Amino acid sequence: MIITQTPLRISLLGGGTDLKEFYKFEDGFVISTAIDKFIFVIVKERYDDLIYVNYSKKEIVKDVFELEHELVRESLFTVGITKGLEISILADIPSEGSGLGSSSSLTVGLLNALYIFKGKQVPPERLAEEACDIEINRCKKPIGKQDQYIAALGGLNSFQFNKDGSVTTREINISESDKRILGSNMLLFYTGVTRKSNEILSEQSRETKKNFALLKEIKDLAVKAENVIYQKKFSEIGLLLKRNWELKKKLARKISNDEIDKMYQKAMKGGASGAKISGAGGGGFMLVYCERNHQNSVREALKEYREMPFLLENDGSKVIFNYRRYSWK
Repeated sequence: MIITQTPLRISLLGGGTDLKEFYKFEDGFVISTAIDKFIFVIVKERYDDLIYVNYSKKEIVKDVFELEHELVRESLFTVGITKGLEISILADIPSEGSGLGSSSSLTVGLLNALYIFKGKQVPPERLAEEACDIEINRCKKPIGKQDQYIAALGGLNSFQFNKDGSVTTREINISESDKRILGSNMLLFYTGVTRKSNEILSEQSRETKKNFALLKEIKDLAVKAENVIYQKKFSEIGLLLKRNWELKKKLARKISNDEIDKMYQKAMKGGASGAKISGAGGGGFMLVYCERNHQNSVREALKEYREMPFLLENDGSKVIFNYRRYSWK
């Protein structure tokens, strides 16, 4: 039996520039951090040749081709396992539509577990690239590449998405005490709505040419944020998030709505310096940036929404249980 633990993430700034429609013309740039909310994947060998997959539903199939869960199916193909396996998936948050990168965390964590199950350890960059291939190329999801990399690597990072498709990763190397300060200024509130991001991201991708100037400004905000973090000017992060959200709402029609706008205004009136929906938009979690002396008033302003406490997470996808026996197959 193998169990992996893979973090979810908060994309701080630069989201949208990790889409191929943007970075094939100009390098994209994103700042993202892993958080201590996780996807857990359990992989266990079966005596028979069946494949069991347990998530929000249960699948039992004789052939890997019969699996409905496309991320599981394609991950099994990638690693080369086609029978005699039971997979269980557990999550700390709503499994779909959270805006915290859960599908990519699942894919990375599953690949990690399957490789370890076969007795092979692969580097995180390979897990990230194979997860990108599964989600973007084989499952045709209109998503970018940041989620797979932060899930595999963990920590607080900047990612440059190069025109040739490669990714340059740079850890934002600040002290643990500074990370705690930065993390303590961020709050997450659940909008109460889960949504599938495909429609929003598909429209955003189609409109990239029209929105190119907006995306370039979003990229510039992320580059500036990296410098601000190193300079320990943490109070400026909220203002950058605020501007990022103003720009992001213009990229596609359903990124925001009346309920999200109302929630945002409540947060700002409560004392937040910036806020935005995490991920593609339309629902999921709202990230609120607020220094600690204003956080009680922000919580009061958003009391009808459920807060999810979190910390920044240093580790990427990792094996937390490994009990391998001799296989009789």
